Amino acid sequence: MRSAHPHVEAALAGPVRAGVPDPIIVLGIFGIIAETTGGAAPAAYLVALVAMLFTAHSYGRMAIAYPVAGSAYTYVRRSIDSRVGFLVGWAVLLDYLFLPMAIWLIGGSYLSAQFPGIPIGVWIVGFIVITTLLNILGIKVADKANYVLMAFQLLVLVFFVALAIGNVVSANGAGGLASGEPFFNDTASFTTISAGAAIAAYSFLGFDAVTTLTEETTNPRRTVPRAIMLVALIGGGIFVAVSYVTQLVHPGGVFEDSASAASSIAVQIGGQLFGAVFLAGLVVAQFASGLAAQASASRLLYAMGRDSVLPKAVFGRLSEKFHTPAANLVITGIVGLIAIFLDVATSTSFINFGAFTAFTLVNAAVVFHYVRQRRAGQQLNPVSYVVVPVIGAIICAYLLSRLDSNAITLGVSWLVLGVVVLALITRGFKASPPEMTATEKATVEAAA
Repeated sequence: MRSAHPHVEAALAGPVRAGVPDPIIVLGIFGIIAETTGGAAPAAYLVALVAMLFTAHSYGRMAIAYPVAGSAYTYVRRSIDSRVGFLVGWAVLLDYLFLPMAIWLIGGSYLSAQFPGIPIGVWIVGFIVITTLLNILGIKVADKANYVLMAFQLLVLVFFVALAIGNVVSANGAGGLASGEPFFNDTASFTTISAGAAIAAYSFLGFDAVTTLTEETTNPRRTVPRAIMLVALIGGGIFVAVSYVTQLVHPGGVFEDSASAASSIAVQIGGQLFGAVFLAGLVVAQFASGLAAQASASRLLYAMGRDSVLPKAVFGRLSEKFHTPAANLVITGIVGLIAIFLDVATSTSFINFGAFTAFTLVNAAVVFHYVRQRRAGQQLNPVSYVVVPVIGAIICAYLLSRLDSNAITLGVSWLVLGVVVLALITRGFKASPPEMTATEKATVEAAA
């Protein structure tokens, strides 16, 4: 059914995936992870990769069960319960709503380190004002520009790795490239590495976007599960490799400023010129990511307004002049101001709270699906549908518990607010929550 509003489709036609951080982000948060782990950043990425592979397996099982373009909300709603599905959707909203905040904070941290005379709050406000205005006007980055930007980031990443390898070989010989220190050393422990893994998962956000292409894929029951595993594996391999060589250049987890550590390392391995190129690449990437993330968040809020999950008078309206969800864009901009009072570790952990909540419940959804199918007389592989997802759920739940304590407090508060909203729209949990058709469509389009 087509929307009654002539500009609804335009409003929901989001930019490219907001949940996939740019590839250079592995360096953007390297200092935070190295500091948290005690100099074992690649070990943290390895643990995060294991968690993502188990979760990718569960997404694949759900894509087989429901071969439609879906999301965590879809899978949990259909396999467990509509109310639990609502809370997963609420957790996903946390990712979208607060992701721009984390992106702007990372960009502001690097600019503040480069220009220490200017407070970080100035940079954050600058990011917010510019991106909010551009999104209200409806200016979108063209696909070709996105490809050019991605190519530039990958080029910077390749040069960074090449220069890092050259630096290590120059200092310690070729044998210096083989070391176990970046994975475990005297200052690292399982506790610190798992805490780092909880942050490192930020780099993986969006790996599940493959499931949104299910309806456009030939033989999706076979192709999508393989594709999502491959995406997680390749991405994780890159993160482990890049953090490994970076950790070789700078052993340990002590930095003058961990939030912008990679910028100093770039100068160390490539001089001032490469340091400037690296900073430009990272800041431009954060600006483009923030633009897309804010746009997707505003469209998701708009969809929730249309579904009456949020007040329609505020969230379900478009600007008459620009035909964009201007009020929602301003709201996401105001939320972004919280970045002034947070550090990078807390902000990325806060984002990961929503992700780990969704990942844990998607793993659980596979088990519920297995039980339902067995009652219906269909036998499924218990290893694939019970053992693997249970392990995935346990790992994700454990990593969730290892997040920054402030982030956990904020995340739990967000879920409590979601329970209150759910109670209101279901008249005290007596009715089923409204079907979030527009919300689901907006989530899928934002992830596509």
